[in-house]
Amino acid sequence: MTSATIPLDVFSDPVCPWCYIGKSILDRALESRPAHAFRVEWHPFRLNPDIPSEGANRAEWLEAKFGDRQKAAAMAAQVQAAADEAGVQMDITRATRMPNTIDAHRLIHWAGLEGAQNRVVDALFRAYFRDGLDIGSHAVLADLAGACGMDRDLVARLLASDADRDDLLARDLDARQKGVTAVPTFLIDRQFVIPGAQPLETWQRIIDEIAEQLESK
Repeated sequence: MTSATIPLDVFSDPVCPWCYIGKSILDRALESRPAHAFRVEWHPFRLNPDIPSEGANRAEWLEAKFGDRQKAAAMAAQVQAAADEAGVQMDITRATRMPNTIDAHRLIHWAGLEGAQNRVVDALFRAYFRDGLDIGSHAVLADLAGACGMDRDLVARLLASDADRDDLLARDLDARQKGVTAVPTFLIDRQFVIPGAQPLETWQRIIDEIAEQLESK
């Protein structure tokens, strides 16, 4: 098996449905190419940086964001259709809260320190888009951490503090200053940008091309 030598940095937000779809497709591509050279790491980008710390009513927030209820409903239908086509289990209307995701990003960061980042990112997406949970809730986040093999009580204590909050906010700002304007955004080997949720075939082709380049060296 090829060692994981190529960084694949993913900028995403746990409340971004296209990020969930994009991750699901990427995971399938990686599973179909088990000798891939990617080392995946997840980075913060908050879709709604101005949302209150306690979150907001999701329907009202989306209606205000898109201008009216019909536009919000049309957008939701488009996302649901894309999820269905990609085989991603999602109920785009189930969640009733639009959370502030800074604490979810803190959890993703801590999970990365323990080698549990991919599991936690998966759990956050499923919790929000499949189960409709409020992933701005410290109790929900701590439960998800525990289910992913992390120390639930330690995570709960960290969430109750400001640990790493300023660092994650700075990383979010740094991503914007470097040109990330939407998510998901994939950065291959610190130099090649792949925007948006890509088809399975695109990722498989990229993985195959990288493998050929590595073998030719």
